[in-house]
Amino acid sequence: MAGWDRHSGLAVALPMENIDTDQLVPARFMSTPRSEGYGRFLLHDLRHDESGTPHADFPLNAAPEASILVARRNFGGGSSREAAVYTLVDAGFRIVIAPSFGDIFAGNAINNGLLPAKVSEAEAEHLIAALAEPAEAHVDLTACRIRLDAHDIGFELDPIRQRKLINGWDDIDLTRADADRIAAFRDRRREAAPWAWPTAPQR
Repeated sequence: MAGWDRHSGLAVALPMENIDTDQLVPARFMSTPRSEGYGRFLLHDLRHDESGTPHADFPLNAAPEASILVARRNFGGGSSREAAVYTLVDAGFRIVIAPSFGDIFAGNAINNGLLPAKVSEAEAEHLIAALAEPAEAHVDLTACRIRLDAHDIGFELDPIRQRKLINGWDDIDLTRADADRIAAFRDRRREAAPWAWPTAPQR
């Protein structure tokens, strides 16, 4: 996974709250191999009518090249399916901006290079209002800032998650980054408490 620290791209507003993982990727699509791509399943049942025809007035259908999504509170709640993040990433999204996120969704997002940028409800509404039409936005991951026209606002992100995104790390990479400290602790512990270490099996 490639790391990043700045992104500029087309932003689109989805003025809805409680977009859950079941809406992001309906369960019937989850048997599809990831290698085939999940982008076409993103919000499928909201974006299409019963015959499968796209709704012309649905925001994402009007901006298929968008890479920044602004929504209302509790984005990604519901089940723990990681495929919900796959749909966003495979559809080209790099950033989701919202007042709150489902905890598991946010963790899965970070591990797949997708930024869950947390802003206040008032700030989200300002951005949604500014995105009556999709527009170019700029995100600085190092400074935790979002710029859209006259709006320049900060977003919340745990420093560990920020570090993972900038470096393109998952949880295993994060642990490996501290390999020297872990080894030093092991050696100190072995010296201080040799009785705590298992003995080699007798042959």
